[in-house]
Amino acid sequence: MPETVKLISIGTAVPPHIIDQHDAAVASHTAFASRFSDFDRLSKVFESAGIKRRYGVRPIEWYLKTSGWQDRNAAYIEGASELFVDAAGKALEAAGLSASQVDVVVTVSSTGIATPSLDARVSRRLGFRDDILRVPVFGLGCAGGVSGFAIAAKLASSRPGCIVLLVAVETCTLAFRMDKLTKANIVATALFGDGAAACVISAISDGIAEVEMSGQHTWPDTLDIMGWSVDPEGLGVVFDRAIPPFAETHIKPTIKAILARFGLLLTDIDRFACHPGGAKVIDALESALDLGQGTLNHEREVLSDYGNMSAPTALFVLDRLITAGLPARTLMTAMGPGFTASCVSLKAAA
Repeated sequence: MPETVKLISIGTAVPPHIIDQHDAAVASHTAFASRFSDFDRLSKVFESAGIKRRYGVRPIEWYLKTSGWQDRNAAYIEGASELFVDAAGKALEAAGLSASQVDVVVTVSSTGIATPSLDARVSRRLGFRDDILRVPVFGLGCAGGVSGFAIAAKLASSRPGCIVLLVAVETCTLAFRMDKLTKANIVATALFGDGAAACVISAISDGIAEVEMSGQHTWPDTLDIMGWSVDPEGLGVVFDRAIPPFAETHIKPTIKAILARFGLLLTDIDRFACHPGGAKVIDALESALDLGQGTLNHEREVLSDYGNMSAPTALFVLDRLITAGLPARTLMTAMGPGFTASCVSLKAAA
């Protein structure tokens, strides 16, 4: 029988600049309070977001300066490339592999534009082969870590014996906008962080967990719930205030339907590993999935320590679950632009 696809290793990375939540609140007050009459009311999000610190590819002072699209994208290419190398190197080292053994690299990123893509830019530094298959994926946003994992697993399944490297890397802080006097921008300033996560996935005999199934659902007429706006200054966040109630209403029947396609029930899941989009989103997920309050403890810890890093964040949660000891069956879930829910089921190695 052919080997099943397995998660072999995982590695995570953050940039060097720490953004303490208190310092971010002070900087935001300096930037917005005199120009935005509603700032004092909205600024409470810095306390309620459940975040202690985040990491950025630039020091906090950089974000207070006016920087156009060119400067922001240059920071993306530089910062995301460093994060890519760091996370990928850790995942490969944990797997006992060299970059020259990787056959396919799937790169998930939606916070900047890089053509040639990030994988090409770091190819020589890491030591990828010239015949490596490069699969850059853009536009998945917060769902990117889970959806990218599913893509990487399908590629590994379609080419038995090949080594697939998934790298999800985002520099969300580059969307901090001093010119945007909106609630969505204040929330983003209180919520976003930068980071990367990498996974080695292959159909070989040994691994951390078996990839059991994956599925996705996109709701119609929901394009305006989450995404980016684009203008000469850079990317601007699109957030709908209805995300937590939307999740609470729709996520359970959607996950049930995805699981049913593979003959599984919600009761078959021992642990959900959810993308922690924010404190209210975590509360909504616990309520929707009939989990006890506080069940998603690793999600809250990741949010507190790193903020919402978009695509890599769910993989940071998975990394903590692996360290703590994976239960028999874990379902990774994330929601992102589309508006889309993505799931991957993992069965712990015996």
